Amino acid sequence: MENAPAPGTGTPTPALRIRPGGPADASAILAMLDSAVAWMNARGNTEQWGTIPYSRRPQGPARVEEYTTRHTPYIAELDGVPVGALVLHTGPSPDLPIPPAPEPERYVRLLVTDRRHASRGIGAALLTRAAEETRRAGVRLLRVDCWAGDDGALVAYYQRNGFTPATTFQAGPTGTWPGRLLTRRLP
Repeated sequence: MENAPAPGTGTPTPALRIRPGGPADASAILAMLDSAVAWMNARGNTEQWGTIPYSRRPQGPARVEEYTTRHTPYIAELDGVPVGALVLHTGPSPDLPIPPAPEPERYVRLLVTDRRHASRGIGAALLTRAAEETRRAGVRLLRVDCWAGDDGALVAYYQRNGFTPATTFQAGPTGTWPGRLLTRRLP
């Protein structure tokens, strides 16, 4: 993204930079996840990611470590400060009732943005990077799963970013977490 005046201010906004991530980014990703849980809870959503900060969950830090060491993370930065994270992998989490695709795929395992920078296109920019990296790998299928509860706003968000709803599923310890699998075919 280019530096452009912030709406109504005439002051240039910082340029968004997306870079490969790694183990050194784990604490920033955990902080964004904790912030997202708090933001959702403040809005009355305690079902999507629960109420326990991600950094205090029994497997939370270990999962983020895996994301930054065994998967392909990308970090969005504004003025060198992490404001978003995307994690790509070659298939869905084994914790979910989603079968692998019948062809090579890239799978968005995590997309999170710093809520202090909401509505700045950070998530969309990270999803664009995911599509670019998928194409670069010679793969034509990009998939993502998400929370499908409440009013379906997250499903609609992914649709606005080029994904098509595929199937629904139920997950979680009690099998009541409403999920949606979405796909994006790349030229």
